Amino acid sequence: MARILIVEARFYEHLNDLLLAGARAAIAAAGHGHETITVPGALEIPGAVAFAAESGRYDAFVAIGVVIRGETYHFEIVAGESARGLMALSMDGLAIGNGILTTENEAQALVRADPAQKDKGGEAAKAALKMLELKGRFG
Repeated sequence: MARILIVEARFYEHLNDLLLAGARAAIAAAGHGHETITVPGALEIPGAVAFAAESGRYDAFVAIGVVIRGETYHFEIVAGESARGLMALSMDGLAIGNGILTTENEAQALVRADPAQKDKGGEAAKAALKMLELKGRFG
């Protein structure tokens, strides 16, 4: 049984609840356990994953959060840098599923977060598990 850490930026609670439900269901369906930690925002997710990875307690990671475009350039920084940070960690050998939604508005985020619709939380968990499987195959 793999040890999965879900790292969530809980800025939009109602959307995160949906993402978490999907991620947890996918992990449970695959027969694995998980823990969840919360960070202030999406920019902090890669750092938290890096800290947790150093502990050696987890086999894979699921990043969960929502970034909705606003009126300033901040959206591009948060969306791009959180993705870049997670990609760098994956290139260093971590199994990570990126479930950070980057949308134009809340309606788009709701469709993507809802397990009954696009289930991006569940997809991120499945991606993390697939990457863990591939890591085991090649490692």
